[in-house]
Amino acid sequence: MIIFNHNFSSELSSLKCFNYLFCLLIKSPISEISDKLGPNDLPYKIPLHPNLVHLTIGLFAIGIFFDIAGAFYPFEKRILRFFAFPVTRVGFHDVGWYNVLAASFITFFTVATGFFEMLLAVPIPEVKSILGQSAISTMLWHAVGGVAILFIMISMTIWRGYQRFVFRKDFGRQVSWSYIFLGSVILVIMGLHGSLGAWLASDFGVHITADQLLVRGEDLNQIFQ
Repeated sequence: MIIFNHNFSSELSSLKCFNYLFCLLIKSPISEISDKLGPNDLPYKIPLHPNLVHLTIGLFAIGIFFDIAGAFYPFEKRILRFFAFPVTRVGFHDVGWYNVLAASFITFFTVATGFFEMLLAVPIPEVKSILGQSAISTMLWHAVGGVAILFIMISMTIWRGYQRFVFRKDFGRQVSWSYIFLGSVILVIMGLHGSLGAWLASDFGVHITADQLLVRGEDLNQIFQ
């Protein structure tokens, strides 16, 4: 058992008092914009991050699917000719390249808005996700995973561009089978990672107007009349 002397206890009490006064005098930067936040704890009505997330996933998925279509073009061209579809293998790969490039560009804004909205998040207290995680741990895993996916997508875009303009520029099939396989795996990972963000909204009510109003004891029938 450790016994502190009287002087140390007094200094510790003084330090706690000083820390309390410091917190009172130095307010959080968020408090400066608190009067501009709406019921969803954001300065705008609709959260930006979820919409940009779906745009990122959609662009990347289209890019991978069209590259798959281009890779299997020799098996498809008879069917395409039968239906008189004026498509070419190069056209499939063009769509694949530009969509992956656009997804990589949009993801910077997706991650940036995610961190901004995470700083303003007010989750419902004493709630656990379906995995038994708290709101803070769910947000941290979602943030770390988002940054990791950003770097993965940048790497995939560089790899895709290298294949298009250097390594496979004289080939009919612009992408390697390993690129298609890894792209498909990344799509699955993005879907699983997106579940964390979905739980932040559905389980913890983060930036959900109705949930936040109910937690504050507001009557939704009167508000939405």
